[in-house]
Amino acid sequence: MKLSETTKSILLDCICYLYVVLFVYAAVSKLLDFENFQVQLGQSPLLSAFAGWVSWGVPIVELIIALLLVFPRFRLLGLYAAFSLMVMFTSYIIIILNFSPFVPCSCGGILENLKWREHLIFNILFVLFGVFAIFFYKYAEGETTTVSEKKYLRNRALAVCTIFSISTITLLFFLSEDIIHKRNNFIRRFPQRSAILKNELNLKTKNYYIAGAESGKIYLGNIKAPLTVTVIDTSFHIRQNHTIILPETDLTFRNLKITIKPPFFYVTDGTTPCIFRGLVADWKGFVWNAGTAYFTAFEPINASVVAIRAQSSATHESVLGTITLIDNPKVMLASNLLEKQIDGVFDTDGTLLYNSQLDKIIYTYSYRNQYVVADKDLKLQFRGNTIDTTSKAKIKVTYISSRKESKLSSPVRTVNRSTATFGSKLYINSGLIGKYEPEKIWKNSSIVDVYDIESKSYSHSFYVYDKMDEKMREFRVDNTLFIGLVGNYLEVYTLKKSIE
Repeated sequence: MKLSETTKSILLDCICYLYVVLFVYAAVSKLLDFENFQVQLGQSPLLSAFAGWVSWGVPIVELIIALLLVFPRFRLLGLYAAFSLMVMFTSYIIIILNFSPFVPCSCGGILENLKWREHLIFNILFVLFGVFAIFFYKYAEGETTTVSEKKYLRNRALAVCTIFSISTITLLFFLSEDIIHKRNNFIRRFPQRSAILKNELNLKTKNYYIAGAESGKIYLGNIKAPLTVTVIDTSFHIRQNHTIILPETDLTFRNLKITIKPPFFYVTDGTTPCIFRGLVADWKGFVWNAGTAYFTAFEPINASVVAIRAQSSATHESVLGTITLIDNPKVMLASNLLEKQIDGVFDTDGTLLYNSQLDKIIYTYSYRNQYVVADKDLKLQFRGNTIDTTSKAKIKVTYISSRKESKLSSPVRTVNRSTATFGSKLYINSGLIGKYEPEKIWKNSSIVDVYDIESKSYSHSFYVYDKMDEKMREFRVDNTLFIGLVGNYLEVYTLKKSIE
């Protein structure tokens, strides 16, 4: 059926004004709830790296297009711009649904209450409206261009707009993936259901700490009962208490700590150069090493080697090292692994881990955005960066001459709080809020950032929510289980196996 010129003109006006209403409504909605719009873009796997300028650019472009459509002189330009923008929105949703590593909770699009597939249908409808309007557009009287030439130019313009729009969104997708994973500027990704709370247990005290977690068992130490170990299975059905028996000694201990790496347990106090070890089968300890080295951090590697953080007798700065006990005790220190920025002690404070799957020592700084990966022979593998931007420790150290000691003289800015590792992943409880993150959720949860050690890249993040206004104190990861102490509660989360 051939439409009359009057009907075409009416339909053209209707489509143009539909676009005007749509774009003005969409732009005003975004600007009125701008912070939420930025947060939604920040969680987009396609646009998160560009959330800053996209959050301003989109509503501005929508308003400009609406103005072009209002004035007849610029209407054709406005129609091509509206068509191109709707193709971009449509391409965005198609990529999210089919090629994205995860689908965000909210579309953050023109009509926020629509679901993703509903929004896709809505966008396709307006893409078709744009095509119809361009076909209905009547050129000014007196133009010398023939009808066939007009059709050719129109079809070519539509093709160019389509290719340009799809290519732009595709390019943004690949650039964003690279930036987020390799050159992140502190924008986190929170894939849905990447960590799901499985079980929780009220321990009724904050005296417990995690001594170890392996093969479905959680080992808890107790600062008030330093030789007591509580063993709980991850389903919380079995709970057993054991008391470690140590040989009599004249040594004085200040802060005994239990570390469990089955089949062994270790009892240490870095202020006393003595390491007790025994089997979890009978909980009887013996002196495994004595008088070899003082240390401020301790992590077992295997049956004969442990990693330590100690203080160099030459420089009095912190260094990483190992103690090997096969025939005779052997201490090896590596002064090149920890890098001094201020005093070499407080500024290099951090957490020491050993990844048994990769056979690597991992040290994460507390006050700067860096972690160090070395092999068990203390040879540096690489220095990785966390996604925040704190490259230098923001601390102030004062030397008290009367006591001959140094102390932190101002509140510190903790970048990385606690850490754990399993498989190819490094898990870090961050101390800083990222870009485009809702402050309310930040105040009521702890954020765990996940890094891939093998690809040296950021993977994703997830929330561990506060319990009774108490934040997570520490955690461990055992295969696909995330085990954390949150206030008085022991919580177990199930981690999603694969997030690209």
